[in-house]
Amino acid sequence: MGLLSLAIWTPIVFGTILLAIGRDEHAKAVRWFALAGAFISLLVTLPLYGSFQYDTSAMQFVEKASWISRFNINYHLGLDGISFWFVLLTAFITLVVVISAWEVIEERVNQYMGAFLILSGLMIGVFSALDAMLFFVFFEATLIPMYLIIGIWGGPNKIYAAFKFFLYTLLGSLLMLVALVYLYRESGGSFDLATWHKLPLGMNAQTLLFFAFFAAFAVKVPMWPVHTWLPDVHVEAPTGGSAVLAAIMLKLGAYGFLRFSMPIAPDASREWAWLMIALSLVAVVYVGLVALVQQDMKKLVAYSSVAHMGFVTLGFFVFNDLGVAGGIVQMIAHGFVSGAMFLCIGVLYDRVHSRQIDSYGGVVNTMPKFAAFALLFAMANCGLPGTAGFVGEWMVILAAIKANFWVGLAAASALIFGAAYTLWMFKRVYLGPVTKDEVRTLQDINGREIVMLSLLAAAVLYMGIFPKPFTDVMDASVADLLKHVALTKLN
Repeated sequence: MGLLSLAIWTPIVFGTILLAIGRDEHAKAVRWFALAGAFISLLVTLPLYGSFQYDTSAMQFVEKASWISRFNINYHLGLDGISFWFVLLTAFITLVVVISAWEVIEERVNQYMGAFLILSGLMIGVFSALDAMLFFVFFEATLIPMYLIIGIWGGPNKIYAAFKFFLYTLLGSLLMLVALVYLYRESGGSFDLATWHKLPLGMNAQTLLFFAFFAAFAVKVPMWPVHTWLPDVHVEAPTGGSAVLAAIMLKLGAYGFLRFSMPIAPDASREWAWLMIALSLVAVVYVGLVALVQQDMKKLVAYSSVAHMGFVTLGFFVFNDLGVAGGIVQMIAHGFVSGAMFLCIGVLYDRVHSRQIDSYGGVVNTMPKFAAFALLFAMANCGLPGTAGFVGEWMVILAAIKANFWVGLAAASALIFGAAYTLWMFKRVYLGPVTKDEVRTLQDINGREIVMLSLLAAAVLYMGIFPKPFTDVMDASVADLLKHVALTKLN
C-alpha cells in the first residue's frame, strides 16, 4: 500500500470501526479513538511533503491496479503540485473538527466522528484519483456522509437543507457522468485522465463537455447563480459540518475545473472564459453586497465563501500562471480562514444558542482571549496583509489586471465589500458595551478551544507571512497546465 492509499484508507478504516463498535455509553473512549484516527491520518500524509519533488509537473506517488477490468477502470492514484496541498489540508481540517466536537456532540458520538473520518478519506480520494471513474465514485461518495451530518445533527430545518444539498450537487453530477461516458468512448475505452488530456476534440464536442463539467463543478464551488443551496445548508449544518463544507468540499468543484474542464476542453475554456470571468465578478461583487445585509452570522460567512471562491474561478480563467497559482493559494487560504470563522461562530452558539448578530454585543468584555482569535480570523477574511487571506486574492487581482485592467479593478474594489461585512459583523458582535444578559455571563474559551483555534491561527499567519512553500509546490504543475492549454488551441 502506497502513501496515497494510506492517506485515503486510514481515516476510512478508523471511521468504519467507530460506526461498527462505538456506543454512547463509551463516548469518552469513542472521542479518544476518533482523535487518534484523525491524528494518525494527518501523520500519514506528512511523508508526502518530505518526498515531494518541486521541479517536475509529473504525477508523483503513483499507484495503479486494475479495479473493474471489463471496462478498463483502474484504481489509479497520484499527486502533482495542483492537488498536493489539498490532501494535507483535508487531513488537518478533519483533526481540528474532531477537536471542536469533543464536548459539543453528546448523542451518536461514534456516528458523528465516524462520518467525518470517512468523509476525510473520500475527499482525499477525489484529489488523488487519476482515473475518471474512480474520481466520480469518490466525488459522489462524499455526498453521503455530509448528507447524514446535516440531516442528523443539523438545525430545525435540517432535513430540508440536507435534501437541497444532495439534490443540487447530485443533479449537476449526472451531466458530468454523461461527459465521462462520451470521453470513454472517444478514447477507445479508457478512463485515464492523462489519455483524455491528449484527445483531439473538435470545438463543438469541447463546448458540450465544458458545460457538462460546468454543471457539476459550478454547483460545488458554488458559483453564482447556482449558489443558493449553500447559505441554507450552512445555517442548518452543525459547526463541524459547516467548517468541512467551506474548507474542503467547495474546493472539490474548483479542483474539477483544473483537472477536467481546462485540460480536456482547452479551446472551449478559452472561448467561454468571458462567461466564467463575468460569473466570478458577479459572485465577488453582488454576493459581497448580499452578505452586508445578513443578520445571521452563519449566512454572512456563507455568502462570504461564495465571494471568496469567486476569486478562485476568476484566477483560473484569466489564463496566466499568477492567476492559476493565486486561485489555488486562495483555495488553501479560504480553507483555513472560513473553517476558523465557522468554528468561532460555533463557540458562541454553544454558549448562547443563537447565530443572530443582534443577540450579541460586547463579547470582548467577557471573552477577551476568544475575541483576539476572532479578530485575527476576521482580518484574514478581509484580506489583511500578513494573513493567509491576502496572498491568493492579491495574486488573482494582479493576474486580472495583467489580463484586463477593468476586470482587475472590479475584483479589487470587491475587497472593500469583504472588509465592510466582516468588520460590521465583528463590531456588532464583539465590540461596545455588554447589553445582553447572556453575553454578561459568558465564559472565555477553555483549553480545548484554545488548541483548536491556535492550530488554525498558526496556519493563517504562517501562510500569510511565508507563502513561498505553498507556491513552490505548484509552480511546475501550473506552468505545465497553461502550456498544455495554449499548445492545444485549434488552428
